[in-house]
Amino acid sequence: MTITQQEDLPYDVFSKACPSRSTLEHVTGRWGALTLGALHEGSFRFNELRRRVDGVSEKMLSQTLHALERDGLVHRDAQPTNPPRVDYELTPVGHEVAERLLGLIHFVEGRMDDVLEARRRYDEAHTD
Repeated sequence: MTITQQEDLPYDVFSKACPSRSTLEHVTGRWGALTLGALHEGSFRFNELRRRVDGVSEKMLSQTLHALERDGLVHRDAQPTNPPRVDYELTPVGHEVAERLLGLIHFVEGRMDDVLEARRRYDEAHTD
């Protein structure tokens, strides 16, 4: 996208007042990106999702899901059973976002040998 095309959009993430900035933070933050990527695989209950997104705390996953639900990327389906059953799944917009994120995730995973080598060279050059 060129600068002139960007100017035609009603939102500008580079402007601190733009509401798209907080959504971008929710999507690209560590837990947001991993949660969206996991939900691209299908519907999950909370604890299933917590196990899939290894390392996320219950509190962080809950906050992440609330933010993504508020942004319209995740749908929360609470079923009136005993005990209550809550499932999380992507909305159509959430699927689009997750597909783009997964493209980036797969690209990074595919280039990790290069990244690790760059880290090694950097660490060698910057060792005291």
